[in-house]
Amino acid sequence: QVQLVESGGGLVQAGGSLRLSCAASGGTFSTYVLGWFRQAPGKEREFVEALSWIWSGGRTYYADSVKGRFTISRDNAKNTVYLQMNSLKPEDTAVYYCAAKTGTPTVVAGSYPYWGQGTQVTVSS
Repeated sequence: QVQLVESGGGLVQAGGSLRLSCAASGGTFSTYVLGWFRQAPGKEREFVEALSWIWSGGRTYYADSVKGRFTISRDNAKNTVYLQMNSLKPEDTAVYYCAAKTGTPTVVAGSYPYWGQGTQVTVSS
């Protein structure tokens, strides 16, 4: 069983930066695909697709909405995945979740069996 704990959320002004962390325990971290998802306020649980994922070999993916602004990375020695978020916009306001899966990468949220509790990111205009 894999447990994930996010941290690093908070309130930031538009144009600012935050770095989210997600610490994992259990399982073999280095082999997992790790993804970041978000749920915007006032919307149903609709994190259907990943914002970003990173595979064990370092291959990454970014959704168009965050490409060029967000950077995903992992430190296998620390069992931690990061999401560096720059040039934040008010529309980035959401609860951010990390998730993990074995096997090949996918953007599909339903394919990730392990989830963290989420961390709130609020971007003020």
